[in-house]
Amino acid sequence: MVRYPMIFAATIMSALAVGRAPAATPDFIAAAVADSNRPAADTERDANRKPAATLEFAGVKPGEQIAELLPGGGYFTRLFSKAVGGAGHIYALVPYPNVSVVIEPFSELKTPVPVDLVWTSQNYHDLHNFPGLDLGVFNQMVFEALKPGGIYLILDHAAAPGSGTSQTATLHRIDPKSVKQEVLAAGFVFVGSSDLLRQPSDPHTAKVFDPSIRGKTDQFILKFRKPGKP
Repeated sequence: MVRYPMIFAATIMSALAVGRAPAATPDFIAAAVADSNRPAADTERDANRKPAATLEFAGVKPGEQIAELLPGGGYFTRLFSKAVGGAGHIYALVPYPNVSVVIEPFSELKTPVPVDLVWTSQNYHDLHNFPGLDLGVFNQMVFEALKPGGIYLILDHAAAPGSGTSQTATLHRIDPKSVKQEVLAAGFVFVGSSDLLRQPSDPHTAKVFDPSIRGKTDQFILKFRKPGKP
């Protein structure tokens, strides 16, 4: 499992201190990443997106119900579909055998059943650009869509510290502190963050689609939990 260098080194040192090797990637996640049916366009992005470590951080498990918001080209949708298996289900806008197409305005977000995980990657910032969408109401709807103990996972392009939500439409970035404040206001508990996709060399001044930075942006991963027992 490839991790951000400092985290990987710390994991190895910790494991050696207690006389054991670092924990291996769960088989079902490794199988999802290694799936030969994944398109080349997906696998070519794996080095930057670190899917195995990211899914493991999120806590994805076989049999889970997952709602993926704004799945884009389906990069993570395909991974989720394989990882949760036939006993699980994905609610997204991409049709796969165990994926339901759910088309509805975000102002009325709901899932057919309570889910274990609500996931959005590189798109939370765009919610600030939907006309008339109240993020407080939106995050509350995510809260209601989750089972007690369910996880809300947000992965996005980082904006410069202190910039808040001012660059969501221009650079397509958002300050992770603003995301955290918005989500906690909806009643979630902060579980933790991951530095897996951090890129300290990113100056945070270019649009994420700029050729000089595309695929190499500084990204954050924030994990929140709905209070209660699963």
